[in-house]
Amino acid sequence: MTMRTITTLLLLPVLLSGCGVMRLLGGEPNRDVYELRAPQDVSGQCSGRRSTELVIEEPKARGTLDSDRIMIRPNALQVQYLPRSQWGDTVPVMLQNMLVGSFESYDAFGRVGRVPLGSSGDYALLSEIVDFNAEVSGDGALVRLRVDAQMVDEMNASVISRQRFAASAEAAGTSEKELIPAFDQASKALIAEMTDWGMRSLGVNPAACR
Repeated sequence: MTMRTITTLLLLPVLLSGCGVMRLLGGEPNRDVYELRAPQDVSGQCSGRRSTELVIEEPKARGTLDSDRIMIRPNALQVQYLPRSQWGDTVPVMLQNMLVGSFESYDAFGRVGRVPLGSSGDYALLSEIVDFNAEVSGDGALVRLRVDAQMVDEMNASVISRQRFAASAEAAGTSEKELIPAFDQASKALIAEMTDWGMRSLGVNPAACR
């Protein structure tokens, strides 16, 4: 090994360390992380447990929503993100987690999961996120959530039911302190409505489970 090779090897960790520092200095700023969760006040004792497997697939979303950034719309044609905050997961994964948690809170199904245990589950909830943002209005904002969903019978590949869901909540301002509670309020209403619809689509009366 020549002296030149030895010198290069000794310098390599220093250069790599310097690159890491540059990435840190030039990278994205640290952001506060927020997480939305399914409603926690559900008592899901249903009459009789089923062996049915329900799969909640990850919702589809266009590029601007397939992100962990918190979207706001200054106007109908413009998209921005809160600079100092983000979600703990991408919006589709976060919505999927909320739906799994909500359906799992009932004992109406043998299993609720993100993927089937076998080649396919008994039923699958497919969805697409249309809106998951805050629309600026004056000094405040309106959080607007919209999701298209369909319940599919996996055994014969047929759609049992389909519906569009919408929920909204007003925020007095556009800061994280004002927007996040509005997102939480709207998402809980959205998840509750989707869970109620999903169970009824499969012949389960949610009112009998409380």
